Order: sequence, then structure tokens, then C-alpha cells
Amino acid sequence: MRTSRSETAGKREERQRNRFSIKMQKKLVVLYVLVLLAFAGLCVRLVYLVKENGVKYQKQVLSQQQYDSTVIPYRRGDIIDCQGTRLATSQKVYNLVIDSKLMLAQDEKYLEPTLQALGSCFDLDMAQIREYVIGHPTSSWYVPLRQLTYEQISPFLEAQNAQDSNINGVWFEEEYKRIYPYDSLAADVIGFTTTDGQGSYGLEEYYNDVLSGVNGREYGYLNEDLALERTVKAAVDGSSIHTTIDANIQMIVEKYLNQFMEEHKDEYHEGNGADNVGCIIMQVHTGEVLAMASAPGYNLNDARNPENLLGSKMVEQITNANGYYEIRNTGTIINAETLSAMDQDQVYLNLNNLWKNYCITGTYEPGSTAKPFTVAAGLELGTISPASTFDCNGYLDIGGYQIHCHNRYDGTLTLEQAVAKSCNVSMMKIAQSIGTEDFCRFQQIFNFGLRTNVDLAGEARTASLIYTADKMGAADLATNSFGQNFNVTMIEMITGFCSLINGGDYYEPHLVDRITNSSGATVKNIEPRVLKQTVSESTSALIRQFCNAVVEYGTGTTARPPGYRIGGKTGTAETIDPVTHQRSKTDHVVSFIGYAPADDPQIAIYVVVDRPNVEKQGDAKFATRMVRSILMEVLPYMNIFMTEDVTQQEQQELDALNLEITYRDTQSPEEGQEDEGTDQGADTPEGEGAPGDEGQENGTEPSQPWKSFPIDPATGYYKDPETGELFDEQGISMSPQTVEDEGVPVNPQIQ
Repeated sequence: MRTSRSETAGKREERQRNRFSIKMQKKLVVLYVLVLLAFAGLCVRLVYLVKENGVKYQKQVLSQQQYDSTVIPYRRGDIIDCQGTRLATSQKVYNLVIDSKLMLAQDEKYLEPTLQALGSCFDLDMAQIREYVIGHPTSSWYVPLRQLTYEQISPFLEAQNAQDSNINGVWFEEEYKRIYPYDSLAADVIGFTTTDGQGSYGLEEYYNDVLSGVNGREYGYLNEDLALERTVKAAVDGSSIHTTIDANIQMIVEKYLNQFMEEHKDEYHEGNGADNVGCIIMQVHTGEVLAMASAPGYNLNDARNPENLLGSKMVEQITNANGYYEIRNTGTIINAETLSAMDQDQVYLNLNNLWKNYCITGTYEPGSTAKPFTVAAGLELGTISPASTFDCNGYLDIGGYQIHCHNRYDGTLTLEQAVAKSCNVSMMKIAQSIGTEDFCRFQQIFNFGLRTNVDLAGEARTASLIYTADKMGAADLATNSFGQNFNVTMIEMITGFCSLINGGDYYEPHLVDRITNSSGATVKNIEPRVLKQTVSESTSALIRQFCNAVVEYGTGTTARPPGYRIGGKTGTAETIDPVTHQRSKTDHVVSFIGYAPADDPQIAIYVVVDRPNVEKQGDAKFATRMVRSILMEVLPYMNIFMTEDVTQQEQQELDALNLEITYRDTQSPEEGQEDEGTDQGADTPEGEGAPGDEGQENGTEPSQPWKSFPIDPATGYYKDPETGELFDEQGISMSPQTVEDEGVPVNPQIQ
């Protein structure tokens, strides 16, 4: 029987498949043998490596474990006042750290005891803690509470360290928290620290490198026997700074600044008692700052609280014509409603504005407090003399402008009377005799337009806020002579003024006089530093004489504290509207700069009130009365003896303050005895003289033509029938002061 072709082909394919299968099997066997040989060789190699280098590799692996390094925090240095009182210090605190891995170890035997101890010792959401621990079994770092005191953690530590305790997986990380024991005291001077311990504002920022230290470390390593050993590199604590600030004087100053803000709060419009109120007290012969404060202030221990902004005017950031960012006052009062509508960026912008120290960052036109500088320049150049006299008929035509004096009937004044009565016309005539070149040169000598380099962060640059000789016209020279049309800072003014009254020595102002390390050893003394001579001793003596007259019978009688003769100068300046860049006839900065005692100046005091919250702002008594109140407490505290008798009324004021008064070369006043000049001008605005004193020649009464004017029934002032101008009893114009509406130009640099 014949086989078909299809059967023959099938058998052939089957034989081929059998041959292929046998071939593959042989290859797989060979491959398997090779893998076994390679594995055997690897095992032999590993045995060799372990035998020869096992210890070496074990050390390398163990040395990479997490126990090898722990940070030891440094302690930031203290800020201390001149009496040894700590104004800023650092307190050790503890962060609660939960290690889930340890808490869940050994079949979770530690879990319940530890959670129970945490719940009983700390204010924690234990359901949330349990959820985290169970949900993150490999976590070794969870911090539910920070900055706990030792008193807060000690109950837990006692339970954890008890015998047979099953509390595990909780430990406390050490760090330091910045503490300000007196809350808001000297906030502008001190500044504060950020969350990472860096200084912001004030001394904290300026001396950040001195106050900061270096963190230490605890290292773990393996010795030759593979035993774990530890070594510690100790932290280097920061140094402490000893300031010239006297906390007691600072408290007195802040008491009266805050009192003013509270008394005038919401008086004329909603908001604080003034946009800003500032005060500096400085040692005349060293440049040491005894007190520096401004209001509104804030609590250093809660600096970022938005409620600190309530009552202040809101600021905004805009781009000016030059393309630079500028912070501008909007005039809107921040209340609860506006605060809730502000976003986070707006709140932070306004907080930054609040944190600034007005005494070194705020710029303003100084007004009549600049007049002693104008007189000093004229005396130094010889263009005027102590015997010079000046005729004032109420205004002067200069450069096409009619620039007025606030006094319309001064008549002929001596140089002393020109300062005492704060005569603008006299100052303009003195400036004309000086000339633009020398006037600008003396402004630089007095350090206007230059930084004082006071050791505080944030001092404003004012170089662009004063005129240079090539840009100063006749009207600019005239207005600059009485403190308008150029800007200064408080620290510039008081530092320059000290040189005017101390014999001419210009001291660099400073707030730190000594630095000590963590062991208490002094590492640096900061001595008073004379930078230059501004005026001669003879000119300085004359300026003291003229400034004494200001308080004796001039515009500053309300500044005199009971029992003391002092000197000084009042100031009233118009402000520039930030939007229109025009002078405001209603908004003023009023001030008083002075010294005590009059015959031997030891301290200088400068108070500035920026736009008080009253209907008529142009009244320097807002500043002079504050100066009087401050000096009533500061001078006895400093053991500066009284030089004058006190009236019965004044003694009652002193008794009410519980002050212990020391008399020198005086007798106690008899009951009912009046103190001449004490209340002179008590209710008159800046620019006024004392009744019956100024202008008298050989005991005769000065001419008083304004008293022939009819009384305006609406205001009670004398009214000029021709011009409609109003005058008070002393002939002082009660219309807008200093520069009238004739268009005296505003320095375009001062915006």
C-alpha cells in the first residue's frame, strides 16, 4: 500500500521538532551549570570580603546612622539699659517632638501609656495625635507644640522618668525664645527678632551680628571597638549690649506720649491723637541718648498683631513719577471695618510702617526750631552781631512773593527778641545777609541732609530733601531761614542743636556704650565721639542766651517746669499734601526743642507732634506742655537740682506726682506767692510772646494798634476791617501762619 505525500510531510516535520527540542534542552543545561558556577564564585568572593574587610565596611555603614549629630542652640545676647535692667533677653523653651516609630515599637506597648500622658499634661487634640501616629508609623519627627516653658513640660518629664514607665517616643527639642519683659517699652529703639532669630529694626537689627552667636553640635562616632562615643562642640552665645537708655526716663517719656494720644483720640476726626508723636532726650556733652520714643507704638512680644494698627492712617505703595516705589499716606483711618477688609499684603505693609522709628525715619519741615541755626550761622560769619536790630512790619517781598511773619506788629526787635518772639522777617533778613552759598554750607556743617550715623537700623537719608546753593532761589533762602521748605529728622535736629548749646562740639549720637560677652567680660567700650566743631564758644553762649529768652518771655513760656529755668525754641510748620504736593493751611507739625538747666545745659529734649487730632493744629503748646510734664519728672530723677522757687500751685502739682524735690540755693515760696512767667502765654499759639514783655523799651508799653479793631463775634478775635485778618490779645495773627497763599514755591524734592 502506497503512502500518501501528506503523510510523508507530516512525519518529516515531527522528526524536525524532536531534534529541535533535544538541542534546546542541552543548551539550557549548559546555561544552568554556568549560573551555578557564577553563584558559587560570588559566594566565595563574599566570604573572602567579609573575612578580610568586614570590620571596615561595618564601620562605614554604622557611621552613617542618624545619631551622629545634634544641634545645640546658642543664646542670643541681652539688651540692657544703663542701670542694668534687661530690656530684651532670651529664655530657653522646648518643642514637643513625637517619634511614631518608637511609640509603636514592641507591639505598640508604649502607645496607650504615652498618649494618655500627653493628654493629661498638654492641651492637645488627642484624636488628631492618635490619627497621626497610627497613620505615619515610620515618622520620627512631628511637632504639635512649640516654645513650651520648663514649667509646662516638667509634669510630663516626671511621668516619663518614673520607674517602670512605658512612656516612649516623645522628646523635647531645646531652643531660645526672645522675651521683652516690658512689652512695648522702647519698642522703636529695641526692635524685635524674626522667627529664625534674626534682628528686625532698632538695636536688634543694627547689632544683630554682635547679639547672635554660633550653634554648637553633639557628634556621635564609633571607636576602634565599634562602641558609640559622643563629643560635644559647645555653642557660642551672643554678646550683650549695654545701652545709654534709662528705662525709668523712657517710661516717663512714653507715659506722656501715650497720654497725649489717648486724650486727643477721636477728638476732631476718627483716629489716634496725632499721626505721630516723638520725643528724644540726649546728653548734651556726650551724644548719649537717654530716651527715644514715638507713638503709636506696639507690643514687642506681639509685634505682628494687626490690632496694633487700629487708629493709624493707612498707607499704600505706589509707583512715583521716577518709577520708584513710594509709601504714601492715604488719609484713611484704620478701624475694625477697614482692617477686616485689608488683605495680608496691605496689613504687612502697614505693620512695616508702624514698626519704623519715627525719631530717625520720619522727615518733616522743622519750622521755627531751625531759627537758632540761622542766627548761629549769621553770628559765625559776622553778618550780624548781638547788637543787631530788625524792623518787622509783618511781611517781606522776596523774589516776587509776599512772605509773611505770623507777628504783624513786631516793630523793631533786637536779635534776642527776634528769636524769643520767633520773627520770620528777622530771620529772612539774616539769611539775606548770609547768602545762599554760606547758608547751604552751614546747613551741611549742622549736618542737615546728612546721616548722623546713630547706631539704629533705618535712619532716613535726607540729602535730597534740602537745597543746594545752585538750586536755591531768593524765596527758597527766605523760607529756609525759618525752617520751611526743607526736611529733617528728629535725630538730625537734636544732635545739631546740642552742638549749638554745648560750645560747638558735634557728637555722634549713640545708644550703646559697652558690649560684654556671655561671661560678662567687657569686649568693647564705645566712647563719646566728637565729629566736628559747628560754632564757636562765644556763638554757643549767645544761642543759649536767646533760647533762654524764648522760655522766659517768648513763645515757649509754657515749657518751663516748676523750679527750673530752661531754654529752647518752639516750632510750627505747615505740611505738604502728599497727593497735591501743595502746602496745607490746616495740617501742621508742632514742636519744642530745649535743654535744662538753662545756666548749665546737661540734657536736651525734643518733642514733635505731627498733625495733632484737633481743629486748629498750629499751636506749639501741644509740644511745650508735654515737655513741661516730662521734665517735671525727669529732672528730679536725674538729681538735677532746682534753680527757682516754686509757687503753691506748682508744689501741689509736684506733690501729686509724689516727687522728692531737692532745693539748691532757694527758699521755699511763701503761700500764695506767684512765679513770674509761669503761666504767661499759657493759652496762646506758637509765635506768641509773653504779655507785656516783648517790645518794651525802658519800661514803656509797646504800641497795640490791633486793639482798635472791632471784635469778630464768631471767633472773639480782633478783626482788621481792611483785610479781614484776625488777631488775638497779643497781636498774633490767627489766620494761616508762616507762608500765605501768594504761591511761595514748594521744594519739588520734598514730596
